[in-house]
Amino acid sequence: MLLLDQYVLKKFAIPFLYCIVGFIAIWLVWNLSTNLPDFVQGHASFSTLIYFYSTQIPNVIVQSIPVGTLLALLYSMTQMSRSNEIISMLCSGRSLYRIFLPFFLVGLFLVIISSYFNYEKAPQAEAIKNQLMDEIKNGKKINKLIQNHLFRNRLDNRTWYLQSLDLKNQSAHQLQIIQQDKEGNIIEKWYAVDASFNPSTHTWTFAQLHHVIVNPNGNILTFDFSQQQEKNDWSESPWRIASSSMNPDLLGVPELKTYLHNNSDFTKARLAPFLTHLDYRWALPWMCFIVILLAAPLGVIYSRRSILSGVAIAVSLFAALLFSSNLFLALGKGYRCSAWIAAWGPNIVFAGIGIYLIWIKATGRELPKFQWPK
Repeated sequence: MLLLDQYVLKKFAIPFLYCIVGFIAIWLVWNLSTNLPDFVQGHASFSTLIYFYSTQIPNVIVQSIPVGTLLALLYSMTQMSRSNEIISMLCSGRSLYRIFLPFFLVGLFLVIISSYFNYEKAPQAEAIKNQLMDEIKNGKKINKLIQNHLFRNRLDNRTWYLQSLDLKNQSAHQLQIIQQDKEGNIIEKWYAVDASFNPSTHTWTFAQLHHVIVNPNGNILTFDFSQQQEKNDWSESPWRIASSSMNPDLLGVPELKTYLHNNSDFTKARLAPFLTHLDYRWALPWMCFIVILLAAPLGVIYSRRSILSGVAIAVSLFAALLFSSNLFLALGKGYRCSAWIAAWGPNIVFAGIGIYLIWIKATGRELPKFQWPK
């Protein structure tokens, strides 16, 4: 790495670190002041607080990196422009593309960091926060149960109703299972007080099971009762049964893939939110690189009077990027457009705008001027 590259990176890195640390500190103070009464009332230990905030920081980092990159890049580039350092670099024979190269490498590095956190840790932060806050308020560990849950297995024509489902312990209470034939006629029913699932053998063990076989007219053919019975030829698992009520906003990439695999029989409209979020998990980190494409050329100012306009355009484009990302995400979740377009569409459009801005600056052209019609 050349000395000039090190200098440019140092100019960017210092304000960037200040921004990230500042954002985390502001969030930490705000969150602590909001939740402090609950922490005191629940007698939360120091180790509990450390664990609580360690699970939330990845989400804060993912949200802070694009903003910190924008502010740090605008600050460093405008400072170097005001002191004519950019002009000196250009006069030494370096192209604007070569000057921006260290920023592009940093952008790719930030994409990797953001992708790591956004893969699983950041999406799960909200669910973990709610779980931990409930435990702190109640002063004890809480094993949340899914109450009164209905699950329809369309592939096997089987319907489950469970009074309660415990995902942690792989168990259920008060079950009613209905088996239908291909024509939709009920042919079998199971009623069980309790059930447990062994994931290693994919076996359901039912306790106090009533098994009823009926004909298409609903007449009972046989009725059996057993204290315990096992089923190892059913495709359902507790996670698959519970997945029909899961929120895609709170699922990481592995969970989204598992959901889509287990519920491939669902309609496209019902799977749209999960498909969109799966693509969005990979598209969101690239916002860091797109911010560099937008902010770097707009931070190069040859006239002091143009500094404010360049900063204003960069901030406006970033706001438009955030708005369009949220808009397309909502369209994708509502099955108004494909998941890939919803996740990657805004990135592609604004990446094109950034490349166009860099080309304008590198060729010495002026930015197009827009005027309101008279």
